[in-house]
Amino acid sequence: MSLELFIALRYLRAKRKGIFATVTSLIGVAGVTVGVAALITTLSVMNGFQADIQKKIIGAQAHLTVYGVYSKLGAGDLLAKVKADEAVQAAAPFVLGQAILSYENRTLGIVLKGLDPGQEFQVNDLAKSLRQGSWDHLKDGKKPGIVLGEELARNMGIEVGDEIVLVSPKGAAGALGILPKMQKFKVAGLLHTGYYEYDSTTGYADLEAVSKFFGVEAGATGIGAKLKDLGAANAAAARLQQTLGPVHRVRTYSQMNSTLFAALKLEKMVMFLILTLIILVASLNIASTLILRTVEKTRDVGLLKAMGATPRQIKRIFLTEGFLIAGGGLTMGLGLGLLLCWLIKTYPIVELPSDIYYLSQVPVSVQPKDILAVLSMGLLLSLLATVYPASRAAKVDPVEAIHYG
Repeated sequence: MSLELFIALRYLRAKRKGIFATVTSLIGVAGVTVGVAALITTLSVMNGFQADIQKKIIGAQAHLTVYGVYSKLGAGDLLAKVKADEAVQAAAPFVLGQAILSYENRTLGIVLKGLDPGQEFQVNDLAKSLRQGSWDHLKDGKKPGIVLGEELARNMGIEVGDEIVLVSPKGAAGALGILPKMQKFKVAGLLHTGYYEYDSTTGYADLEAVSKFFGVEAGATGIGAKLKDLGAANAAAARLQQTLGPVHRVRTYSQMNSTLFAALKLEKMVMFLILTLIILVASLNIASTLILRTVEKTRDVGLLKAMGATPRQIKRIFLTEGFLIAGGGLTMGLGLGLLLCWLIKTYPIVELPSDIYYLSQVPVSVQPKDILAVLSMGLLLSLLATVYPASRAAKVDPVEAIHYG
């Protein structure tokens, strides 16, 4: 054990006439503990919500989407080119457009997606999201079937088996001029992805029926792809964009939801900065404790210098003491933060209204990089707080310290 560590431990364990220095030391440790625990818990909860949102988005759409089947390259050839990429696991064509849904004198603008269930379900998790009805009924009967988002159906008062009318914004030429194209669909099922934007605005129908409804001659307006590795989405998109050329537009799931993910990232950063203030206050408590300790131990410092201790050794003693206080707070804060994360994840301590958040429990996802960032920030602030008291103690004149200490 080094001399500096030995003396620092003696100072921490030493009994004093008053308890003020002890209380301030405990306050410093408690402040760092609370700050670290609050940061770890908050960031883990935000990671949980972000991961849950990402899971719902990926479950309702493809990892990567190619738009624009308008060139000489038909949908079949384009599908083959997309599948040929080394990063692509599965791909499926789709038709996407906007329509007006009419039901019992009520109208609402929706996004209509035409898909081939056999291929589409290899790209996303829509098959698992069906709450009522069946995907097999999209082609069942004289009228084409449609699967609606659960929130959309609830808002319009629609149930499985009802007939709705879709109006295409693309008019059809007739004897009286251009008239809006209308077609009846039978509701074949209700879908619940857990992502409100999709559940309240989207309808899904057979690829061929939607192609005819929108007048898409190419048979598709885009290709959705599922990747073998989600982390390689940007690289795969860039590679496909170069392969297919500028006539097609390749976008990843994160690019299509860039505003949402940017907002979540900004919110997490702001929360990190705000909660870091707790650790900063605790670091100031550590600084005040060490300043008090240098005043209290002025005579001891003078004796140590008189016996040959160098200013650098004196400085290290108080730096070590500050490190021990900060280290204790960081260790207990880490343990408390992980305990809180486990409790929130395991037990329904905080219950959420499932009809609003689609969750009954707060999601928690502990990320090692966040823990490392929190511990590094806490240690840095705590050590910076010890620099001034340690430097002040190192400058004490031994003669005056022994005489007046």
